[in-house]
Amino acid sequence: MHETYVYIMASLSRTLYIGMTGDLNVRVNEHKEKRYQQSFTAKYNVNQLVYFEVFDDPHEAARRERQLKGWRRDRKIALIKSMNPQWRDLSQDLE
Repeated sequence: MHETYVYIMASLSRTLYIGMTGDLNVRVNEHKEKRYQQSFTAKYNVNQLVYFEVFDDPHEAARRERQLKGWRRDRKIALIKSMNPQWRDLSQDLE
């Protein structure tokens, strides 16, 4: 089984998007390139990877994605700050 990622992207104004993917590099690049012009991330310029988690089980990743999407905004921000207090674009660190 391959890894599955749950991730949070943000815009400069801190609009948040939570997603799940099997290939974080490819998916983040799709967001950055606005591959899907009508998507939420393209419309609101959500193009910085600010948080991610890695799962061996895609079902666990899907559960986590649903959990995070159900959280209030302040809790999501606290989670991001726990891993990335400067809100750096973590995509620069991906291989």
